[in-house]
Amino acid sequence: MIDMNFLQENIRSGMVAIVGPPNAGKSTLMNYLLGQKISIVSQKPQTTRNRILGVLNDSEYQIVMLDTPGLHKARQPLNREMVRIAMDSLKDVDAILYLIDVSLPLPPKIEKEKQQELVEQMEGVAAPVILILNKVDLLEKEKLLPMIKRYAELYPFHAMLPLSALTGDGTGKVVEELLQILPVGPRYFPEDVPTDASERFLVAEIVREKLFILTGQEIPYSSAVTIESFKEDDKKQMTTIHATIVLERNSQKGIVIGKGGKKLKSIGTAARKDIEKMLGQKVLLRLWVKVRKNWTKDQRFLKELGF
Repeated sequence: MIDMNFLQENIRSGMVAIVGPPNAGKSTLMNYLLGQKISIVSQKPQTTRNRILGVLNDSEYQIVMLDTPGLHKARQPLNREMVRIAMDSLKDVDAILYLIDVSLPLPPKIEKEKQQELVEQMEGVAAPVILILNKVDLLEKEKLLPMIKRYAELYPFHAMLPLSALTGDGTGKVVEELLQILPVGPRYFPEDVPTDASERFLVAEIVREKLFILTGQEIPYSSAVTIESFKEDDKKQMTTIHATIVLERNSQKGIVIGKGGKKLKSIGTAARKDIEKMLGQKVLLRLWVKVRKNWTKDQRFLKELGF
């Protein structure tokens, strides 16, 4: 029987969407605030494809954060679905964290275009927006104040917070500002629940993260991961997982498998270590590679993947 007592507690609680352009550090920020890895990360843009929910619990508050795909001008069906997911996350939330990467050296024209995109994306948004100026550890200090001034003239932000999601410097201010916005209400989740994502989904994401990290060129963007079976053996304290890496073209298959299967083995080994850490037990992970031509344009398959 589910304990519903947590629903009766009145604390500061609410939904917060984390949005912004690709590779701004959205997943890194959520993981740091949660104190554990929920969203996968890599140095490549557009790593996050789905909306990932993370729950920050405290005796006095519960902040439900929605990590989203990067906002960008999308042309392919997969990318359009990713942007749709991000924009849909702006509806019915209590606050929005909009992240920008201040370390990017942009020409004035490009910077102006990016700023205009921000204004357009926030048009019609009802929730207060906090601008997160991320990666300040990579920015020359004398450039920060002029940048803050320029963004203050763009949009009526609730607050503008410079920080480094990677080192954690300044992240405490994020919670402080959110607690000024969030209403008094019940907990949405029990205190021991860090996410609503299933273990199967998280396993697929971990495998996909290793693909992003260990392969180059177009492979990460042409790959998906499906979980074929997920069996737990309580007696042996072991979970056996069969997963399939789906690619778009036959030429990509040899790259992912590698000479003598070395690349696929390295992907599996790296993924298994993270999965074992997440599940708290031994894992037998078996990976297969198959080709599904032009799957990123296949609406039926995109739906199977949760888009």
